[in-house]
Amino acid sequence: MDILFAASEIAPIIKVGGLADVVSSLSKALRLLGHKVTIALPRYRALESSGLMMARRLTPMPLEVDPQVAPGPIQVTLLDGRLSTGVELVVLDVPGFHDRSGIYGEDGRDYEDNGRRFSLFSRAVVELVRQRARSGSPFDIVHVHDWPTAMVAYLLRHQQPVPGPGRTVLTLHNAAHQGLFPKETLPYLGLDGDHFRPDRLEFYGQLNFLKGGILAADSLTTVSTTYANEILTPKQGERLDGVLRTRASQLTGIVNGIDYAVWNPMTDPAIIARYDAEDVSNKGRCKSALLQELGLEIRPERPLLVSIGRVVAQKGSDLLASAMPKILKGDVSVVVAGEGDPELMEKLTAAAAKAPERAKFLGGVSEAVVHRLMAAADLVLVPSRFEPCGLVQLYAQRYGAAPIACRTGGLIDTIVDLDAELETGTGFLFDKPTATSLLGGVQRALGAWTSPRWPAVQRRIMRLDLGWDRPARRYVQVYRQTLGG
Repeated sequence: MDILFAASEIAPIIKVGGLADVVSSLSKALRLLGHKVTIALPRYRALESSGLMMARRLTPMPLEVDPQVAPGPIQVTLLDGRLSTGVELVVLDVPGFHDRSGIYGEDGRDYEDNGRRFSLFSRAVVELVRQRARSGSPFDIVHVHDWPTAMVAYLLRHQQPVPGPGRTVLTLHNAAHQGLFPKETLPYLGLDGDHFRPDRLEFYGQLNFLKGGILAADSLTTVSTTYANEILTPKQGERLDGVLRTRASQLTGIVNGIDYAVWNPMTDPAIIARYDAEDVSNKGRCKSALLQELGLEIRPERPLLVSIGRVVAQKGSDLLASAMPKILKGDVSVVVAGEGDPELMEKLTAAAAKAPERAKFLGGVSEAVVHRLMAAADLVLVPSRFEPCGLVQLYAQRYGAAPIACRTGGLIDTIVDLDAELETGTGFLFDKPTATSLLGGVQRALGAWTSPRWPAVQRRIMRLDLGWDRPARRYVQVYRQTLGG
């Protein structure tokens, strides 16, 4: 198949969250299965320093726009490149809208013109699809990701039909992020006011890009089986549950994988010593090196708890801040990394400061430091209030650290709760998104960590099949069903 991904992020070049990792890894896995994959991205400033060799197409792509948007056609410059994985890259330069240091915003604030930015990018992607169709080699599947490109599916359905297969698949990585913008954004989409109605794009007085994609895409996927069921309910559906229930028969949950070429403690260049499931002894060296690097007391016999992720309420950062004083009453070390809500970051900093020889809040860290944290960790905290899939728990398992997670979403699908004898299970689940419940999960995990059976637990979780091959094959099944095969 010939597949186009339309996305706003790709790891490691342009990354805010897990969406970037999925776009990068899934495209690679599909390529390894023999499919042709092209990724369409906006031209961000960060691409200039990425080291990618890009060739500018001689002829720009004119985008016909409403006179309210520009006095004449917008000339979109196209640049072609290829990733080391063999995946093709097409970068669309809509002048004046993406040449910025951020993707969605800066200094914790969204860009006020995000609706206009991603409207024009989506229209440019649609024109790219049309160009390919006119050339006689149309894309079989156009796979869009989250609200930034969801409108590609809507525009392909509601504007001029494209010859050829051109079926669309929308993946919801997080239904909480919907792309809500004022009605005045419609001209940038090339749409008239007839689309601003409840059975189309209108949503409580605003445009909802994700809703448009949900209604228009031929097939829908999300990033875990449990989350696919959760978003059909008022509790987790983020006010889109009614719309999603109308498309439930086209919705498939597929658990994310991780890229073993990137996440592999046996080959990881970022860590001081390599190890695998057959011999985990070097994990202790990684732990001592990390503690030394952070200026913490080097006590390898003391369990190290790590938390990595965005510091926001969704990720349970407030629960961790509340629980940390009691966690640190035990003989443990705790390291927290991430950035986000300034108030929560202050609380985590203050909690860690009460035990400076054993605890540290790092704020934002590089990808290399994330790898070192995983290699050093004994236990990884994932106290999310809701979690579509989550990748941190998969990285933890791959590196021999057991996750301690709230029983929700993809965490249910990727963690089997350890039994009292530690004979089965791959982590620790606690039931409620509260500091008390989190503390109970930590205490249970610390008790298990002292057991002579713990090395067997480490080996078990490191042997899990967490790669992208199986998920990629599931996506291929969805593509074929979408094409009617």
